[in-house]
Amino acid sequence: MFDTVTRLFDIPKYQLENYPLGTALAGKIDGNWKTFSTHDFIENINLVSKGLLKLGLKTGDKICIVSQNRPEWNFLDLGALQVGIVVVPIYPTSSKEDFSYIMNNCEAKLIAVETDELLEKVNSVKSEVASLEHIYSFNHTDAAHFSELLKVGEDGNQDEVEAIKETIKEDDLATLIYTSGTTGRPKGVMLSHKNLVSNAKASDERFPLSRGSKALSFLPICHVFERMVCYLYMLMCTEIWYAESMDTIGDNLKEVKPHVFTTVPRLLEKVYDKIVAKGQDLTGIKKALFFWALDLGLKYDIPSRTTGLYKFKLNIARKIIFSKWQEALGGNVGIIASGSAALQPRLARVFNAAGIPVVEGYGLTETSPVIAVGMWEGENVRFGTVGKTIPGVEVKIAEDGEICVKGPNVMQGYYKLPEKTAEVIDAEGWFHTGDIGEMVEGKFLKITDRKKEIFKTSGGKYVAPQLIENKFKESRFIENVAVIGENQKFPAALVIPDFEFVKSWCKEKSINIPGSNEELIQMKEVKDRIWEEVEKYNEQFGRWERVKKVKLLAKEFSIDGGELTPTLKLKRKVILEKYKDLIEEIYS
Repeated sequence: MFDTVTRLFDIPKYQLENYPLGTALAGKIDGNWKTFSTHDFIENINLVSKGLLKLGLKTGDKICIVSQNRPEWNFLDLGALQVGIVVVPIYPTSSKEDFSYIMNNCEAKLIAVETDELLEKVNSVKSEVASLEHIYSFNHTDAAHFSELLKVGEDGNQDEVEAIKETIKEDDLATLIYTSGTTGRPKGVMLSHKNLVSNAKASDERFPLSRGSKALSFLPICHVFERMVCYLYMLMCTEIWYAESMDTIGDNLKEVKPHVFTTVPRLLEKVYDKIVAKGQDLTGIKKALFFWALDLGLKYDIPSRTTGLYKFKLNIARKIIFSKWQEALGGNVGIIASGSAALQPRLARVFNAAGIPVVEGYGLTETSPVIAVGMWEGENVRFGTVGKTIPGVEVKIAEDGEICVKGPNVMQGYYKLPEKTAEVIDAEGWFHTGDIGEMVEGKFLKITDRKKEIFKTSGGKYVAPQLIENKFKESRFIENVAVIGENQKFPAALVIPDFEFVKSWCKEKSINIPGSNEELIQMKEVKDRIWEEVEKYNEQFGRWERVKKVKLLAKEFSIDGGELTPTLKLKRKVILEKYKDLIEEIYS
């Protein structure tokens, strides 16, 4: 079906030849939607290509994009790709240190930012980046506006662009996506055109969309999940409407009335919590019916495991209660894809019961990203799993339970890090994910544990706890710390103060010192002072990595207590179990 598409920039051409859209992309400018047809889309892509060439950039050069989702992101992305320029997205929330490191590591020639704040970040480190020659801005800032790049392209040569396109192969490097690592330095994941195109093609059958459907996009396009999905939307001739911000999703859903969107579990949790809160405000029979339907939804399962009576009740619940859920999401949603973190099975059950299918996907940046994704109906649904592997991708479970993957979606390697690449891709081409899993019924993949210490919040953000812990332990006030937050809203920490130092500080400040550590950690002065330390070190991390809450512990971690290994490393599972009540308090 998609035989003519082998490189990412082939996708808009496929759309033009098969189902040109009046609105291929849409974004809001000053409160009003601005739309671009398939023809407009391709015209802007070509102007970018010609503009970059006129500026002197050439095949193999790197450019960075730091912006929220908007049509210009796609113009610059595909315009660069079709002349062989490698695109390097950077999270807008990344630290200045990461900005500097990434631009230097990839030797960026050009960077496009969105706002004054992001321009300030770039300006503060640009003297450290010798390769950087051009800065453009999508909004009107002190930098050259993106429209000026398009204007430069008006004088360019399209024949030159077409000639370069012919030389680009599917195995050529398309993008570098930098991911956090335990070393503290992001690693650049090298993804080719084939990596991303194969992933989009293979994911096609898991999305029940007809041509001309609408998608609302609000997850960061700089993340490989949303970026690949946007390529998939283009391939499926689906309109892409970019939400104004994460805060306007509710309004944008009602405006756009999408048929599909992607999300992360945390956002789905928020939607669910709001719905339940509204149910709590009801009274009498309305409230009773709401919670009857909710309880029914939480018991939802595949057809062969449900009775005729259950189906009869569900039809009633869908008509009188769940139909209002659909209205709140715009009225047309046919599927929601959840990724980037583990989805609670109860959420999948209740939304599917409501007639709003939620499918969970699994993958990594290194796998472009999808390895497996669930189906939306019938006997192919298995709650608590991430579904079947996508076509063309092989999965095997190693002896230690690690999930290993082979297929056209597996990255080319880590940029300039052959040793790190060899650590995760073995001689036979199997990529070792670092996740532990099992096959349910021999065909549905279930993730059971994390082999690596890096974890994800429920918002899908990676957090490297050891890096944060090591930084916090630089404080004289902190003896030890365990950063937590797997599948939670935010990172938090269990902190053991350096009691000797804290007591000396109290003495210096003429604060009465209690007789026990238990009493000491309850003192407001001590809590506030340690929180000052946490906030100071938080500044060195991206927003999603910052510790939002801490609990002080009165007893040190020890080998005898079981919290430490003989080499004094944290035994995270032991700590999570031992302090589970305290952790529940943090996230309650």
